[in-house]
Amino acid sequence: MSPLLLLLLALALPLALSTPGSASETQEDDLRCLHGVKSALKDPDGRLSSWTFGNTSAGAVCEFPGITCWNPQESRVLELSLAGFGVQGNVPSALKYCRSSTSLDLSKNALEGPIPPALCDWLPFLVNLDLSGNRFSGPLPSELVNCRFLNSLKLSHNNFSGQIPASLSRLVRLKSLDLSENRLDGQIPPQLGATFPKESFSGNPGLCGRPVSSRCGRD
Repeated sequence: MSPLLLLLLALALPLALSTPGSASETQEDDLRCLHGVKSALKDPDGRLSSWTFGNTSAGAVCEFPGITCWNPQESRVLELSLAGFGVQGNVPSALKYCRSSTSLDLSKNALEGPIPPALCDWLPFLVNLDLSGNRFSGPLPSELVNCRFLNSLKLSHNNFSGQIPASLSRLVRLKSLDLSENRLDGQIPPQLGATFPKESFSGNPGLCGRPVSSRCGRD
């Protein structure tokens, strides 16, 4: 994440999190968030066993594996990275209590089910989202456009199906996109096809249009 973007987020977050808004907004509570995440996921390798919640002092959760805080003196989660932890289950709804997080990496696990359409309402300041290497399925929700700060979106090596939402073209800050090795079909939204390389869409035999083919219906 660039220093400038981090600074802008740091300035915007306190106002955004303290201002009453829509009914979808939830009060930030990072301790509740992590407790809910641990409860929702199966953890056969015991990678989350050190996530204990008896110590409620400021900054205690910052020592948890996979957690990076905005400031080590306060329990405010900046990044949640459980890559390769071997966890199982669905995307935990308790993430909605970690509203100020800017990075969610759940890659290389055994997670399944759909991407919750409300994910970007839960985590509206995400800059990096990596769900690659899991067993996720279903359509890509058009609501991903609500993650308007996204720089990187990695959803490769899953079982996503259906068309790529045209709304993803409106993620103007997106610099890295990987939708490869899924079951996506239909035409690649032209703006995405013009911006990202063939490798971003490979391994989806049902996709057509640039950059994987000249046009739909032709090689």
